[in-house]
Order: sequence, then structure tokens, then C-alpha cells
Amino acid sequence: MTATPLLEVKGLTVAYDTAAGQSRAVDHISFSVARGEVVAIVGESGSGKSNAMLAVMRLIQAPGKVVEGEVLFDGRNLLQLSPSEMHTLRGNRFSMVFQDPMTALNPLLRVGDQVADILRQHIGLSRAEARGRSVELLQRVGIADAAHRLRDYPHQLSGGMRQRVMIAMALACDPELIIADEPTTALDVTIQAQIIQLVRTLQQQLGTAVVWITHDLGVVASLADRVIVMYAGGIVESAPVARLYQYPAHPYTAGLLASLPKLNASHKSRLQAIDGTPPNAIDMPQGCAFSDRCPYSVQKCRDQRPTLVTVAPGHESACWLVGSDAKPAWQQTDGNRA
Repeated sequence: MTATPLLEVKGLTVAYDTAAGQSRAVDHISFSVARGEVVAIVGESGSGKSNAMLAVMRLIQAPGKVVEGEVLFDGRNLLQLSPSEMHTLRGNRFSMVFQDPMTALNPLLRVGDQVADILRQHIGLSRAEARGRSVELLQRVGIADAAHRLRDYPHQLSGGMRQRVMIAMALACDPELIIADEPTTALDVTIQAQIIQLVRTLQQQLGTAVVWITHDLGVVASLADRVIVMYAGGIVESAPVARLYQYPAHPYTAGLLASLPKLNASHKSRLQAIDGTPPNAIDMPQGCAFSDRCPYSVQKCRDQRPTLVTVAPGHESACWLVGSDAKPAWQQTDGNRA
């Protein structure tokens, strides 16, 4: 018997009403996250990845709204819960690490008070108990002299330390799911690697499921179990991480992988880029949203929108050129992944 997913998103659509018309930031996406699984959601800025997870957290603000779909967490549809019921779950059973800790943390409160507030609200700890637990949490995420750091304000901490505080706050109530929205984007590569390793270590120790949102496929190679690739509000590919890197089954995924720096490349070589820009979300093309930028597109791509099809066990792609018995053109021409 297949275990029930911890998180199951079905047909989720998020739209924004604008003067020019309705813009669909997320367009009818479906995916699931198993207990203890690390899933990366990858795509360019504007692909809909952050909006999708904000909708899961019920944090979409006007003029945005969820217009369709279900978000099932442990079998309960979060979109049907009252604000008070969501408040009980949010931060307790699932939590979110935001992209910029400097804006996510309250600049007027000491970091210790912000961590302790979560513990007092959701677990009911006393002030002294919450302080002791806060020290433990900061130590867990690798902050030295944690008891002293509780008295610091966010501006007194480095970017990496602020992000560690955000992770500590997300872990405060031992949630079953953590959503990390590009938590390393503003950090230098050394600190970025430390944060990724920290999250992976904590995830393995605690068994927490993680959804990691990023625009960089290179970041998730050693972190994720499975990768979901989004483009123009939709999911174009989903696969186990090792298979996705070796056999990308969508030209957009292949383009993202080709744009990554290579260690064996000449110092004179230039990074590859995907030509063109994403389509206007208010006026989406009739066919594949990527067709205007795709070097392999044919007339069918421009006329009909593809749906996700299985190309291998656990591997799906939304591309007319991909079939279970056919090798995509971009794999045929890429000797590194053939």
C-alpha cells in the first residue's frame, strides 16, 4: 500500500487581478511531498515557484488569490481551514524560511525574543523555558555563544547568522515540513554551502520534509531527492535528482543545466544562456509556454499545450518531443549526459 503523502497539491492555480487582466502566476499545478523527502522547486524568477508555496502557507495577499485547486497536508485541505486553524498549524506542523532574513526578522526585537515568541505561542512554554529552548535551537544551527547572541538585534548579525536564526525559528516546534524560499540567494558561496549542508544535516537528523525553492539547479544537486522544474506558472518536468541531471527530458531543464558553470571549462569560455524571455502571464501562448524560446520546437508545440507524461519511473515531462521510447534531441547532442 502506498503511503499517503505529507503534502499533496492538486490543480493549484494562483491569479492576480490587474488593470490589464488576470495574470496566472501559478497555473494548475499538481505535486506531492512524502514524509522526510527533500523536494527542490527550480525555475527562473517569475516561474511561479514562490507563489505556489506561499499559497500552500495561505500567505498570498491581495490582489492575488487562489482560484482553483486543493492543498492537502496530512489529508486536510488547508484552503478550507479557518484563519485560527491555519495559525495553529503554521509554525507548528509546517513552517517557512524566507529569502531575505533582514526583512523577515523584526528589526526592533532581539533575535532571542523572536525565537522565544514562537515557542510560547505554539508550545506554551514559560518565559524561562522558552529562553532555554532558544539557546538550544541557536546552538543546533551552529551559532556560537548562543546565550549571548539571544540579546542581539538582527542588524548586529551577519547575513549567514541571520539565516541560521530563521532556520532555528522554523525548527522551533519540530515541524514535519519546512519550506525554504531561496534562503541562500543573498549569501556568498562559502556561507551558501554551509547553510545547505546545515539544512541537509538537520533534515537527516530530524526526518523533516523540506521543499527548497531556488533558481539555481547547481544548488540542489547534493540536497534534493527529487526536483520539480517550473516555467511560466506550470510544471514542465519532475524527476529524481540524479536522473534529472543525467537525462533532462525538457528543453528548458536542459537549458538550465547548460547554463551552469563547468569546472573543466576554459577560462575564455562563456556561459550559455536561454535566449528570449518568458511569456506574458496575462496573454499566454496557445501552445507550449516555452515554444518561442525552444530551439527544438515544431508547429505542434505552438498549436497545442503539452501535459505531463511519464518518460521513466518517477520521471515526468511536459514536452511533445519526449516519449518513453525516444531520446530527446538535446540528449542526443549533449555528449556529457548521453
